[in-house]
Amino acid sequence: MYPLKRLTILCGHYGSGKTNVAVNIAAELKKSHDSVTVADLDIVNPYFRTKDSAAFFEEQGIRLICSAYANSNVDIPALPQEMYALTDDRSMTAVLDIGGDDRGALVLGRLAPKILLENDYEMLMVINCYRPLTRDAASTMEVLREIEYAGGIRFTGLVNNSNLGAMTTAEDILASRAYAEEVSGLSGLPVVMTTVRQELYPAVVGKVPNAFPLGLQKNKYL
Repeated sequence: MYPLKRLTILCGHYGSGKTNVAVNIAAELKKSHDSVTVADLDIVNPYFRTKDSAAFFEEQGIRLICSAYANSNVDIPALPQEMYALTDDRSMTAVLDIGGDDRGALVLGRLAPKILLENDYEMLMVINCYRPLTRDAASTMEVLREIEYAGGIRFTGLVNNSNLGAMTTAEDILASRAYAEEVSGLSGLPVVMTTVRQELYPAVVGKVPNAFPLGLQKNKYL
């Protein structure tokens, strides 16, 4: 996996699949770090939550920070007070799942000053050319810039998570490379990983750079 820093911040448009990416990155980080935390700061979409993997996190010894209302029938955009530990406790390695597009990224603005001061973070845009509002590089760039403006932090890399859910084929992943490379060219950001379902990984490894196998939350968007 691409070498990450103390904080890994994941943003993207609705349905980009950033939550499942966050879960999988946290699981990979736990293999080499004693203290790993996942922070679900998505106040926009209450339906696809890292809390779906709460039992897995507990089993792996991964701390979960999320709203008390997550996975309930109470739709309140409440943020957990624990989120300030992400910047105050520099002993933890953390993955931050930020809500979809610019409205969700406003949450990041509360933490941005301390994140920028410490300067030990990766801010990754999760992109998916098979979602309606990010089908091409130009529309993806528009979302990317809106998130940067709202969150107050510039992106450092891209995660190509282009997929069609359970219907995704190896050919779909390979076909998305041109899109990801175009977004990279326009933004000046590297594609730090291309995600692929575990069962498809053997068919694409070696054909795409930095392929990263995904498991978990298989009932959710990849």
